[in-house]
Amino acid sequence: MPRSTNAVSSRKRRKKILKLAKGFYGARSKVYTVAKNAVEKSFCYAFSGRKKKKRDFRSLWIQRINAGIRQYGMSYSVFMKKLSDKNIKLNRKVLSDFSMNDPDTFKKLVDHIIS
Repeated sequence: MPRSTNAVSSRKRRKKILKLAKGFYGARSKVYTVAKNAVEKSFCYAFSGRKKKKRDFRSLWIQRINAGIRQYGMSYSVFMKKLSDKNIKLNRKVLSDFSMNDPDTFKKLVDHIIS
């Protein structure tokens, strides 16, 4: 009995990898064996990138809050300590949004904390 290769599935598997490698440079998008390695590595980068994105955004929010609170002669760490002392539970994302897009509300918040 002759050996069956199942060309349909193997072609489908190769096409799937080459489709994922679309847009890669040179042989990484054309040659299956090279593309397979590139796609596997890109999945690793995508996984770690999703984790790094969270760190980057938190860092950005802290910088924005710090820039906003410096106008009132206070540092970020002092501001966050006073927020927790007053039992105000606003996260950094909301605070940074206030400092950038709604300075009036941010000023009211700072006045409430200072008093």
